[in-house]
Amino acid sequence: MFKAPEQFRVTKGDPRTISTIEDGNNGVFIIKAQGLHYVCIASDGYEWEHVSVSILKKNMVTIKRTPTWEEMCMIKDIFWDDEDVVIQYHPAKKDYVNMHPYVLHLWKKINYDIPTPPSIMVGLK
Repeated sequence: MFKAPEQFRVTKGDPRTISTIEDGNNGVFIIKAQGLHYVCIASDGYEWEHVSVSILKKNMVTIKRTPTWEEMCMIKDIFWDDEDVVIQYHPAKKDYVNMHPYVLHLWKKINYDIPTPPSIMVGLK
């Protein structure tokens, strides 16, 4: 189940980035972990749950790399339950949108069970 982590919600500062609990799962959330700031923009409109993730240093300077698999797993675990399946899409090239070179996105269609391939196709457990 998609859930906004209220303890990380941006509620002060730039009016373009603040939100309140009344905004539901929509808003900017800054998660401080591993000496970094993970900037997450979450939304749940148009029948989709979505979180974009970028990384800042402590001094709020963008780190010039995309989040790692482990970092995306950490964010997934903060916004969704363990049993939820979410995806990182690679859309058709004609549909590419790049607002920031170091952002990755997590997606889940609301009220839809995302099929997954058998784990053996990845490797042995």
